[in-house]
Amino acid sequence: MYVVINELHVPKEGREAVAGRFGESAEKMKNTPGCLDFMFLNPEDESNYQLVYTKWESKEAYEAWLNSDQFKAAHKKRRAESKEDTASGNQLYTYEAVHHL
Repeated sequence: MYVVINELHVPKEGREAVAGRFGESAEKMKNTPGCLDFMFLNPEDESNYQLVYTKWESKEAYEAWLNSDQFKAAHKKRRAESKEDTASGNQLYTYEAVHHL
């Protein structure tokens, strides 16, 4: 199992818009081959970080999604959004699951 956490750096005023866009993505991820779980996480505090958590059958399944037309279309649309409603940066964390319940 492969886990990817994308830490999005989002100004407070843009959080709602970013969360809305990822809500649309969540529905599409249900039909993505190899995707086992998708969560979009809002912080409880005032930090500027929202997290996208995905769990995959394998690293290969994740990489296939990265190279898919679905991924490219979603990120092309994002680039067309206003700067206030997007992440100002991100940090990607990837993990191979060693133990899982």
